[in-house]
Amino acid sequence: MNGLMMDRPLLISSLLTHAETQHGEQEIVSRRVEGDLHRTTYRALGQRARQLANALVALGVAHGDRVATLAWNGHRHMELYYAVSGSGAVLHTLNPRLHPDQVRWIVDHAEDRVLCFDLSFLPLVEAIAPHVATVKAFVAMTDRAHMPASSAIPNLLCYEDLLDAQSPRFEWPDFDERTASSLCYTSGTTGNPKGVLYSHRSTVLHSYAAALPDALNCASADTILPVVPMFHVNAWGLPYIACMVGAKLVFPGPSLDGKSLHDLFEAEGVTVSAGVPTVWQGLLTHVESHGLKFSTMRRTIVGGSACPPAMMRAFQERHGVQVLHAWGMTEMSPLGTAGALKPAHHALDAEQRLAIQSKQGRAVYGVEMKIVDADGTALPHDGRSAGELMVRGPWILSRYFKGEGDGPLVNGWFPTGDVSAIDADGFMQITDRSKDVIKSGGEWIGSIDLENIAMAHPAVAMAACIAARHPKWDERPLLVVVRKPGQALARDELLRFYDGKIAKWWTPDDVVFVDSIPLGATGKVQKNLLRDAWRDHLLDEDKHNKQETRP
Repeated sequence: MNGLMMDRPLLISSLLTHAETQHGEQEIVSRRVEGDLHRTTYRALGQRARQLANALVALGVAHGDRVATLAWNGHRHMELYYAVSGSGAVLHTLNPRLHPDQVRWIVDHAEDRVLCFDLSFLPLVEAIAPHVATVKAFVAMTDRAHMPASSAIPNLLCYEDLLDAQSPRFEWPDFDERTASSLCYTSGTTGNPKGVLYSHRSTVLHSYAAALPDALNCASADTILPVVPMFHVNAWGLPYIACMVGAKLVFPGPSLDGKSLHDLFEAEGVTVSAGVPTVWQGLLTHVESHGLKFSTMRRTIVGGSACPPAMMRAFQERHGVQVLHAWGMTEMSPLGTAGALKPAHHALDAEQRLAIQSKQGRAVYGVEMKIVDADGTALPHDGRSAGELMVRGPWILSRYFKGEGDGPLVNGWFPTGDVSAIDADGFMQITDRSKDVIKSGGEWIGSIDLENIAMAHPAVAMAACIAARHPKWDERPLLVVVRKPGQALARDELLRFYDGKIAKWWTPDDVVFVDSIPLGATGKVQKNLLRDAWRDHLLDEDKHNKQETRP
């Protein structure tokens, strides 16, 4: 016997319609490439999205066609989010931080029909435009007064001209909720990136779960500033969540330095933000070096890589900003876990709570997790047993776009590549990426713990730990460190900082001080480049620590 409920498809357009009708006067504020601060509302967003949908039809964009973007976080990008997917086409957010050859390859692989770009990325578009095969129209996301002159880009159109020529009357079509809605490519540290193709159903379900109180905890009373880019996993779903709950949105555009972010937080009354640790480090440095505070911000969502406990302490103890650890992947839309404490945890002392918060969190509803050993046997959730993390759920990839990477699932589960433990309360903690684990004398050493300790030293700005080849133990930990400006931290002082914090044999064998650590297109440390540069460092007996304590 079936239930007798209406069957309405879960479509991205319904999120915008809801925001228009229920929160029409709520603000959307954007710092734009043109230099101004733009203000609009959900009601105006809906009108312009319908104009844009008409413009796409006029350009010949059909159901299922891919429309690419090279754009910062801003209201025009938000309009594309809804106009493209809502009309039945596929939004393809390109990552402008990739090499032009990779961007060109991705555009061709996706078979993009239209490419819309912010003026910041004009040189990138000029570099790839003569070489892409399927793009029929290039759209500069600006008005007529700021249109660039470019002979390198054929059929260059003006975004605002396209909208002005169209009516705001457009009926969002109904179609199967499993229809493709958006396309994101993995960053691809080795080999070509792979496409992850989301559906309307998966996106709406992800938005429901991510907005829950024990997940990202978003509400109409919030003012949300997504630092995480809209070109990276749909800004972790925040442009969809904001419409669902009716929150005010503040977009930072291209200005992601500490001063620009803090100024916007204070001027617009931001209550919650989301981004990677490298961005928050810059913000904290600016705030603390100028004696500033946060007047309205009450929580920050940290993901992309592990948040160092020292950063959590700084936000929570010195600035009263709660840190919510979250974890996910492009293949997971992206949210898998969030670090909201359970009621019993609030009775713990500060250090015990911090230890729990430092974990990546517990699975949000809709995501199932397990850890397995090398034979695929499920391991207990005891907080000690570590194995490869496997996930499944309705917004988790089943296969890559165009079949790249063969069939990734193992008995219906997606292997994340993370080495993790899960405790009895369901909190998952990543100890390493499987490719980053340091295998010393047959034992595993987790690089994340060693990085977190280094980051707690007051003279360290950034740290990464890699496996370096060792003549006796095969691999040993090597610490790569960026000092804070003006600090004269020495190797031995930093290594002594590990005393009593970890097992003695986990202590890094050496420290390499560098001016900068390479970051990938999404703000993650590129350990593959560090390994290429330093993997033989310890083989020089004059450099490495000759301690012979067997693991």
